[in-house]
Amino acid sequence: MHPKPKILICDDDLLLIELIEFRLAAKGYEVITARDGEEALEKVRSSLPDLVVLDAMMPGIDGFELLVRLKADTTLAHIPVVMLTARKGERDIVSALESGASDYLVKPFIPEELLARIEKYLPSENPGV
Repeated sequence: MHPKPKILICDDDLLLIELIEFRLAAKGYEVITARDGEEALEKVRSSLPDLVVLDAMMPGIDGFELLVRLKADTTLAHIPVVMLTARKGERDIVSALESGASDYLVKPFIPEELLARIEKYLPSENPGV
């Protein structure tokens, strides 16, 4: 039996975190949460999640800076990052993808679309999928 894939959700909106956490847990994922970039960086290093869902606009280290830091760290660079943000400017999207984001989803979003994008980057033997 394979362990549950771990997903880190990093957003400063607690209601959004709870919504995504509920959806992912229902699909059989282990969910870790962080409210800002510093906390997310610590949790990525300590728990090595299988995927990170990352908001761009947060206090302290924002999502774009965190993405750059993750991709610059050879022990973390392989972890797929799905940006989930209200920033929908072409420059933001292109910058995130060029910095190593696996995907980019604009808020407001369709929860099922987020799940489909997450599943695209995880091993196919996911529980409940």
